[in-house]
Amino acid sequence: QVQLVESGGGLVQPGGSLRLSCVASGMQFSIYVMNWYRQAPGKQRELVATISSGGSTNYADSVKGRFTISRDNAKNTVYLQMNNLNTEDTAVYYCYGNWIGSNYWGQGTQVTVSS
Repeated sequence: QVQLVESGGGLVQPGGSLRLSCVASGMQFSIYVMNWYRQAPGKQRELVATISSGGSTNYADSVKGRFTISRDNAKNTVYLQMNNLNTEDTAVYYCYGNWIGSNYWGQGTQVTVSS
């Protein structure tokens, strides 16, 4: 059974940082493209960052220069380092893994940016 379990969310002040983690099990993690999505209240889920099996990365324009996605295949874990957070980053953040014909979502972790 495949599981993606996110952690690391919480309440942070504007300008602060958080690091999200997503641990995968039951899948050949190293071959999957791993992604972070987020969904704010009343908005559609949006792609935040992607990392390929080879380590290539892409980011939404809104987070470029502030967020960094990385992966540790030995630990079956993908990370999202989030710096200089602002209130517009408040959302539930989801981990998503996809490979040919297979895709999986985590349950999400709440990030709230507020003073």
